[in-house]
Amino acid sequence: MNIRSLTRGDGVVIGAAVVLFIASFLDYSNYCRSGVDCAGMDNPNAWDSLGLLMSVFLAGVIAAALVVVSRALPGRKVAWLDLGQFGAALSIFALWTAFWTILDISNAGAGLILGLLAAIVLAAGAVAGPLVPFLKAPLLSPASPAQGVQGVQGGQAPYGAQPSQGYGYPGGGAQQQPYGAQPSQGYGYPGGPQQGQPAQADPAHTQQAQAPQPSQGGAAPAGDFTPFWFAVPVARPLYGEDGSPNPIAELAPGTWYLAVEQRGQSLIAQTQDGRRGVLQDTTGIQRG
Repeated sequence: MNIRSLTRGDGVVIGAAVVLFIASFLDYSNYCRSGVDCAGMDNPNAWDSLGLLMSVFLAGVIAAALVVVSRALPGRKVAWLDLGQFGAALSIFALWTAFWTILDISNAGAGLILGLLAAIVLAAGAVAGPLVPFLKAPLLSPASPAQGVQGVQGGQAPYGAQPSQGYGYPGGGAQQQPYGAQPSQGYGYPGGPQQGQPAQADPAHTQQAQAPQPSQGGAAPAGDFTPFWFAVPVARPLYGEDGSPNPIAELAPGTWYLAVEQRGQSLIAQTQDGRRGVLQDTTGIQRG
C-alpha cells in the first residue's frame, strides 16, 4: 500500500485506534467497597470481559483497519457495503456500545473513559473523513517524481528514465507545458526562423502548415506519446485494462503517477506499486 495515498482523516482514524487498543489494557472499573483497603486490589480490564473487548475495543480497531484498507482496495464490498462504509458503521457501533457501557458502570475506570473518547474520535474521523475538505487532504506532503522512484530495483533506472532526471520526468528547470499543449514555435523549433537568418519558404514546411493540426490543448497522437509523471486534483478511480467496470485502485491527490500510454482521451497509468490501469477522467491533471 502506498502510504502517500492516506489522508488526514485516515491519520485520525489510525491514531484513535492505537489509543483504543492501549485503553483495553487499562482498568475499566474502579469499584471498591467502603472499609476495604483497595491499594493492592487488581481491577479488571477489557481483556477480562470478552463481550466488552469485542464490541468496543477490538471492534474499533477492526473498523479503523477497514477504513485504511479501503484505500488500497477500492470497490471491495462487505455485506453490500464498501469497506470504508462498513468500517464507519462498525466504528459507530463501537461508540454506541461504549456510551451505554460507561453509563451502566458507576465507577468507570481510566480504560473505559479513555476508550469512550477514542471511540468518539474514531467514529468522527471515519464518517467525516470523506466529507470534510481538511480531512480529505493528503496526510503526507507530495513527493517529487524523482523521489518517487528512488530505490527502485536496487537503484537501477527503470524503463523510461532519463540521465540526471526522474523516471520519465521532463527536462529539469524548464517550464512545463500543460498536458496535451503544443510547444510554441521559436528559434530552434522546426518551422521557426533561426536567429540571424531571414525566414524562407520551405515546401515541406508549407505542406506541414497546410495540414490540419491538433487543436490547442488536445491530446497528443498516440504514436508520439512519451511517458510522463502526473498528479490528480481529486481522488479518481483506476480501471483495469480489460474493461472491467470495477476499479482496481484509486489515484489520490498528492501522489505522482506515471502515464505510460494514451488511449483516446484516457491514459494508461502506473501506480508506484507497479499496478497499471486506465484513467478515464484526465481533466485537471497536473503534469510533472
